Amino acid sequence: MTRVMKPPIRLSRVIADLISQTCTRSTSIVVVSSVLLGTIALDQVTKWAALTVLSTPPYKIEVTPFFDLSLGFNTGVSFGVFGDLFSNQQWPLITMTIAIAMVLTVWAARMDRLFETVAIALMAGGAFGNIIDRIRQGAVTDFLDFHVMGLHWPAFNFADVFICVGAASLVIVSIVSTATDGSKNIERDDAP
Repeated sequence: MTRVMKPPIRLSRVIADLISQTCTRSTSIVVVSSVLLGTIALDQVTKWAALTVLSTPPYKIEVTPFFDLSLGFNTGVSFGVFGDLFSNQQWPLITMTIAIAMVLTVWAARMDRLFETVAIALMAGGAFGNIIDRIRQGAVTDFLDFHVMGLHWPAFNFADVFICVGAASLVIVSIVSTATDGSKNIERDDAP
């Protein structure tokens, strides 16, 4: 009996297939709604927990030698940039962030590729999570604090994680799509 061996599955092909999965408009809307609700809920629950647990001395919990849960508030943009500018006037920043989050939500709902829909919805959900903080308390609650040898990365929260993961996913999609399109062009050029 002859045994036929299947060629090994290449990881790049699996990733390309995952990224290229399509979805209908109604599926896209359900996915966007689910991702938005999930990211906002997870972000707000973790911020509530941080405010509850870290609001009493010593105001931080040492988790590892390089990671603490430490309560902080950001009145600026990412990583506290322009904090002085927006410290007493959160509404211009809230308005701009709402506009960006709405554009991201509409963009995500109009995408026909599932991976990109999720990536963009993650960014929108993260933006909405931080908007809720700004409206409720005038600043974004940050509590994830990474550090090494006395140097601290600016504290952040899960909304920031969702925004970064969504943005990084779009970069990956772009790279994989470019590489996949390039290899298809090479295959076509090599065809007789």
